[in-house]
Parts: sequence; structure tokens; C-alpha cells
Amino acid sequence: MVASIAAGVQFGWALQLSLLTPYVQLLGIPHTWAAFIWLCGPVSGMLVQPIVGYHSDRCTSRFGRRRPFIAAGAAFVAIAVFLIGFAADIGHLSGDSLTTKAKPRAIAVFVVGFWILDVANNMLQGPCRAFLADLSGMSQKKTRTSNAFYSFFMAVGNVLGFSAGSYTHLYKLFPFSRTKACDVYCANLKSCFFISIALLLTLTIVALSYVRDKPWSPEGSPGEVDEEEDEIAEAKQAVPVPFFGEIFAAFKNLQRPMWILLLVTCLNWVAWFPFLLFDTDWMGREVYGGDSSANSDQLKMYDRGVRAGALGLMLNSVVLGVTSLGVEALARGVGGVKRLWGIVNFVLAICLAMTILITKLAQSNRRYTTVNGGTHLLPPPAGVKAGALALFAVMGVPQAITYSIPFALASIFSNTSGAGQGLSLGVLNLSIVIPQMVVSVASGPWDALFGGGNLPAFVVGAVAAAVSGILAFTMLPSPPPDSPSIKRAATAAFH
Repeated sequence: MVASIAAGVQFGWALQLSLLTPYVQLLGIPHTWAAFIWLCGPVSGMLVQPIVGYHSDRCTSRFGRRRPFIAAGAAFVAIAVFLIGFAADIGHLSGDSLTTKAKPRAIAVFVVGFWILDVANNMLQGPCRAFLADLSGMSQKKTRTSNAFYSFFMAVGNVLGFSAGSYTHLYKLFPFSRTKACDVYCANLKSCFFISIALLLTLTIVALSYVRDKPWSPEGSPGEVDEEEDEIAEAKQAVPVPFFGEIFAAFKNLQRPMWILLLVTCLNWVAWFPFLLFDTDWMGREVYGGDSSANSDQLKMYDRGVRAGALGLMLNSVVLGVTSLGVEALARGVGGVKRLWGIVNFVLAICLAMTILITKLAQSNRRYTTVNGGTHLLPPPAGVKAGALALFAVMGVPQAITYSIPFALASIFSNTSGAGQGLSLGVLNLSIVIPQMVVSVASGPWDALFGGGNLPAFVVGAVAAAVSGILAFTMLPSPPPDSPSIKRAATAAFH
């Protein structure tokens, strides 16, 4: 039930990926602002998740430790989505002209809503992951399984979001969504957001009403299963430490397994972010030969490539969901979670390297036709398109592992340390958002250094994935197996 909240969160993220960029252009947001807007995600993740994780570990509310933060995050997501969807309408009511391209008041509302959305998503996801760890107790198998379920529901949210975003007549369900300031495209986005809010709030209310969350008290934290846990809880209450002191202490006292996990995760996301940021652009630019800023013929081909990339993302989400349900079986088949993570990192490296081959094949088989004396670009051959879509699909396998195994390992390693689950997962999140910030800022100049295009960043990603795989095999320790006593205690705590 708790993991299902990820479907509501990811539904909104899928809408952002598929619909928000044209909406931004509709509002007239200058290109120079775009980087600052999208940089909010990693910045808020770097600050919000550790802070929320720290306070959720120590929340004494009668509703529990995690539930108040999850509920507040869902409420803020609803508010943010409302501001984003109605930005054009609010701007028009505030004085924006319908005849000018730039709508400054609508832009201001959109930016505020977008930043609130990123903060709220980080406020929501960190406690959800920590709640899963609480429910799993000390059982490593349940910890891995719960994170695999979270990954599965992320895939479900992706499929639902991409499907809703691709249906262009959804606004007819909400006729009031189309206004003078909001055209058909804007009304469709607004309608998708209505469904997104309804899904997220429904899943959140059902999960938080059904699942118990025992409040934390200074006398002892919930889920204690042995004397060592009692000693840790007593040590925490004996010496209260401010938040930033706790963060510093968390890094200072990190054991070697956690440091290796942070390093492998960091390199893994250095590999992922170039493709996640530019996958549809790669389809439109390199595979289809289009250009978003060129003549109408190339622009049309670029749009076709982007739509083909959206289909690839749908296939990726389906494979991601199926693989998430089989993580435990895959780990047993290859001899453990660290081997599984190492293997899929090499798969990721191969897939990123294959983008070079697909690009070269597309360029060497570029086709044109002559109509009324004019030369027009044709789509790539069916084999090239099929290869590119197959690449999207195969990458769903390593993505499923990336969305589950690192978080499960962080929860398992933190069970033997003084830090709580919320803070530990917040620290792990730093190894994700820092690479995102670096890639966001550096990928453009890096690609320009080699003449433009997306391949230089993909090559760096392939190298990072390979190094991450080597470290996972050689340096990342395997978690110890559950002992029978812990299995019994964890089962009792779970029920």
C-alpha cells in the first residue's frame, strides 16, 4: 500500500517529461531561464530530503513518524500542480495580454508552482522509502522486496502518465479547462493534472489510513528487535544533535560499505542522467535527423523523432515494471544483489555505447525524397527505428535495479549504524542529486566541445557505468544473510 504511492508521484513526473516543455514555450519562458527552473529538482533534493528524513526519524506526532510528512507532501503536490495547470489563467486574470508571446505573470506563477512541486515530491518520496524500511524491520528480503514494489509502481505511474499525455482529447472530460488564456494543448495538460491529483491523493489517503505508523518516543524508537537497537536509541536521546551536526556526523561516521555504496550510486547516476535528460532529443536529432530550430521540414522530422522517443519511454516503463517484480529471483539467479547490480551496470554501459552505432547507422542510411522540386527528409529505415526502440526497452532492466537495489542496501547498511532510515536515505539521495547537477550544467558545454549532439555525454555515461559495475563487483560488500532470529522478529514487527 505504501509503495503504491509511487504510482501517483510518477504519474505527475511522466506528465512533466512529456507535456511541460511545450507548455513552457506557450507561456513564453526565455531559454536562459529554463536551466534555473529545471535545476530546482537536484537543489531541492540535496536540501529537502536530508532535512525531512532527519525530522521524520524524530517526529513525535500521534499520527506516526512518516505519515505526517507523506500527507503534507501529497497536499503540497496538489497545490503545486494546480498552480502549474492554471498559470496561464491566473496570469491572464492578473493582467497578462493574450497577444504578447511572453506572459510574465503566468511565468511567475508557473515557476513558483514548479519549485513547490519539486520540494513537495522530495518531501513525499524520502519518508515513503523510510516507511518501507520501517515496515520491513530488520529483514533484508522484505527491504529488497518493498523497494522492488516501489520501483514497480513507479513504472505503473510512468505508463499511466505517458498514456494520458499522449491522448489529445482528454480535455473533453473537463470542458471548463479550456479558456481564453488556455488553448486545447493547455487544457489537455490541465486535465491530465486533475487526474494526477486525484490518483495521488486517493492512493495516499488509502495507504495512510490502512497502514499503522507507530509514533517515535524518547523512551524507545519503534521496531526495536534486540538490545543493540535499544542501545542505539538510548545513545540518540542522550546526546541531542542539531540537524547539520547530525548530517556532518552521519558522513563522518559512515562505515566503508556505505561509502562504497555512495560511490557506486554516484557513478551509476552519472551514467543515467545524460540519457534521461536527452533521450527523446537523441531520437529526434541523431536518429531522425531533425532539428528543433531549423526549417519546417527538419522541425517536423524532429517532432516525429520525439514522439518515437515517447513510445520508447513507454516500452522502457513496461520492461521496468516487469523487471521490478523479478528482482529477488534475478538476485538469487546471479548469486546476490551486488553481482546483479554490477551486471546491469555493464548492460547499461553497452546500451549507452550502442547509441553510437545506432546514430552512425541512421546517418549512413539517411533518405530524402523530391516532391514538387523540393527535397524532403524521410524517417530512418525500419531497422534503425526498431534498434533504437529496442535500446529503450532493454534499458528498463538496469533502470529497475537502479530504482530498488541501492535504496534497499542503504536501509540494510543503516540498520547497523546510529543514523535513522530517513537520514540515511537522505544521505544516499545526495549521491544522486549531485551527479544530476553536474550533468545538467556540464553536458551542454561538453557536447559543444565535440561539435554538438548528444553522443559525447552518452560516451561519458558509458564509461561511468562500466566503472560503476567494476566497483560493484570488486569493492561493494554483500549484505550479510538474515539470521533466523531477525527473520522471526522482523515478521512479527511487520504484522
